[in-house]
Amino acid sequence: MKVNTAEIVISAVGPKQYPEGNLPEIALAGRSNVGKSSFINKMIHRKNLARTSSKPGKTQTLNFYILNESFYFVDVPGYGFAKVSKTEREAWGKMIEQYLVERDQLKAVVQLVDLRHPPSKDDVLMYEWLKYHELPVIVVATKSDKIPKGKWDKHKKVVKETLNLDPADKIVLFSSETGHGKDEAWGVLNSYLSK
Repeated sequence: MKVNTAEIVISAVGPKQYPEGNLPEIALAGRSNVGKSSFINKMIHRKNLARTSSKPGKTQTLNFYILNESFYFVDVPGYGFAKVSKTEREAWGKMIEQYLVERDQLKAVVQLVDLRHPPSKDDVLMYEWLKYHELPVIVVATKSDKIPKGKWDKHKKVVKETLNLDPADKIVLFSSETGHGKDEAWGVLNSYLSK
């Protein structure tokens, strides 16, 4: 897909601030510093629409990006980062849960994991939670450029087994450095956006 226009519309903390209308939405979930912002920037071919940060836990709101005036990417706060208070984490949790469970416009959730390491406990919990709520999940394994190509299958197998991946769910190996997996990711996303 060619993205001609992309802009951040709002950083929301609750339903009153969500954009109005019925445009489809794709949520992006992942551990802090898994590369969500880099994924967004690579997918839309922009250097820094989504702010990348070396400090994990930077995203604390639901960030709605409108693409081609026809659908949204929704960046949700990263999970599994210890440096925020328990109260803050619980507030984020409620905000994210409310959005994911109640939002009719949500078509699918992209869960990003780091291909270099087995998915963390938080990754597994997130995947199980999404499956429990019957949300369509696309697993995107980032940082594939950091692993020799010959080892991709091995790492992919570890991700699938650790998450106990539903055979119906797609897994895409992705690199925001090289762009590997970008077309495949758009192909999968389009199938949800056109439903």
